[in-house]
Amino acid sequence: MSDSLKKPEDKEKASQPFLSDFDLHILGEGRHWRSYNKLGAQVHTKDGIPGVHFAVWAPNAERVTVAGDFNQWNTRNLPLARAANPAYWELFVPGAVAGQHYQFYITRDGITREKCDPYAFSRECPPKTASKIVDLKNYTWGDQQWMEARREFDWRHKPISVYEVHLGSWRKNSPKEEDWFNYREIAEKLVPYVKKMGFTHIEVLPICEHPLTASWGYQITGYYAPTSRYGSPEDFMYFVDECHKNGIGVILDWVPAHFPKDEKGLGRFDGTALYEHEDPRQGEHRDWGTYIFNYGRNEVRNFLISNVLYWADKYHIDGLRVDAVASMLYLNYGREEGDWVPNEYGGNENIAAVNFLKEMNHQVQTAHPGFITVAEESTAWAGVTLPGYSGGLGFCLKWNMGWMHDSLAYMRRDPIYRKYHHDQLTFSMMYSFSENFVLPFSHDEVVHCKGSMIGRMPGDLWQKFANLRLLYGYMWTHPGKKLLFMGGEIAQWSEWNFTTELQWDLLQYPDHQGIMKCIADLNGLYQEYPALHERDHQQEGFQWIDCSNRDMSTLTYLRMGKNGGKDYLVVACNFTPTVRHDYWIGVPEPGEYEEVFNSDRKCYGGSDVVNEGVFAYIRDEPCQQQPATLRLTLPPLAVIILKRK
Repeated sequence: MSDSLKKPEDKEKASQPFLSDFDLHILGEGRHWRSYNKLGAQVHTKDGIPGVHFAVWAPNAERVTVAGDFNQWNTRNLPLARAANPAYWELFVPGAVAGQHYQFYITRDGITREKCDPYAFSRECPPKTASKIVDLKNYTWGDQQWMEARREFDWRHKPISVYEVHLGSWRKNSPKEEDWFNYREIAEKLVPYVKKMGFTHIEVLPICEHPLTASWGYQITGYYAPTSRYGSPEDFMYFVDECHKNGIGVILDWVPAHFPKDEKGLGRFDGTALYEHEDPRQGEHRDWGTYIFNYGRNEVRNFLISNVLYWADKYHIDGLRVDAVASMLYLNYGREEGDWVPNEYGGNENIAAVNFLKEMNHQVQTAHPGFITVAEESTAWAGVTLPGYSGGLGFCLKWNMGWMHDSLAYMRRDPIYRKYHHDQLTFSMMYSFSENFVLPFSHDEVVHCKGSMIGRMPGDLWQKFANLRLLYGYMWTHPGKKLLFMGGEIAQWSEWNFTTELQWDLLQYPDHQGIMKCIADLNGLYQEYPALHERDHQQEGFQWIDCSNRDMSTLTYLRMGKNGGKDYLVVACNFTPTVRHDYWIGVPEPGEYEEVFNSDRKCYGGSDVVNEGVFAYIRDEPCQQQPATLRLTLPPLAVIILKRK
């Protein structure tokens, strides 16, 4: 068809630039939340000719070229032109297709640097570094039912039990360090296992592309590229899809706090400090040997917030756990006096980072109702889980690091000394409802010579397993959502090692089988009984019966659902190996009670000191400020849960 015969709208469409003036304007303002649809390598048809549109932010570059499989890697014959906003460079390459590799070559001051595309949707498998053209529109999703339901997901009052996983070492194809399963193969094995164990979510250690496997994904060079160690972007979509079709949510570990200094990464991207601060007192983590993002720069905030929306939009991810939030909030984090720059008010708060986190949480939670953001924040910063409009950071949940440290410190002690440290168990109730907490036993607790979960328990072999069951029972009945790192559910003896798979052979032994069944049953109870999850973040969901019996090292308390007095469970914990016969506790009302969980049951590997059937020893007399009294037997190193029939 000649130009004279084309409709006016066809001519207008044909002449419209891929990077429009509006795109460039809101990119400069830092408000182009879907910038991943415009920057990087976009499969595109221009004037009827198929090809790829390349665009990159490099304001201080003197020359930018792209080279790849489409031009025999000639680094000079495909120069990009400055866009209407000269901070951006662009070029349409006819004939370039998905599957081809490419890199940018950026020149400043006579020096040309080979750089990976910050917006690359895929990369070569490390140690190779080339970016890869990908068309993300080809996968057909089957999780429509899940995605519709997620919009109404009431995470505050629903059970959330997270299984934290490092995909490369959960299971391996062979003992060889780099013989990993593909995302699809992992899905076939991991999804049924997580479903059987009763976890509601899988949290994946960072899968954004990273050069060093030993970093576990925490030093990222490809924020928009799922690591090709385990397959293609479509393979990862399949993994998420299979999780959703089986009723399992997927949370990604995300690292906006810093990035590595790899030559082909974001550092000194156009020959200047672009994504990072120029001043090393602001732009470097000296302890980690990494750069810090410049959160005060519009384009950097845009890059990171777009990245969150990208994982939600393109991969249907259900949430992010944001790593090292404390390092972002404080300008003097990990620094000596004189090695940091105060904010404009003379304080140590990183105001730009605070504003970035608020905006990030607002944008993703507005665009994707039901999406969960979780902060790993290890200080007493106020309002981490308060909405931004109330002065908070806007996260949904926060890891309860204080509870985790106190609980592990207490459980490591010989039971004979525990009575002197009783407050390590009870102190958490002083702050448990100040934020929306997750109780985490994460990968950080089973590395760097800390020992495995079972290895940290005191006593002989029987006591070690009993203590671990006790700890898990206490965790699952304590207010807060749950997170457990892989291997903890089978009582793995060795510390986590990213080069080998978990010690699955231990499941030939009854004690390890017992721990696994204990976790599965706790997850089942956690989901079955609203009292254990509906008021995780409300004071009304918890009440002490007796928290002061330090001589016996026992705790008794109530967990209550929304119906309060009509919907409750009684929990009793014995942190010593002594059986407590004729143990009296107060309960909210007289009647018949039954034991719905006992971590000392034989099926878990315990000594089977149980309270069988319906309790007959009920007195309509006050006890421990409760209206009625119940007499029972407390098993050794165990948790029991009672329900009124």
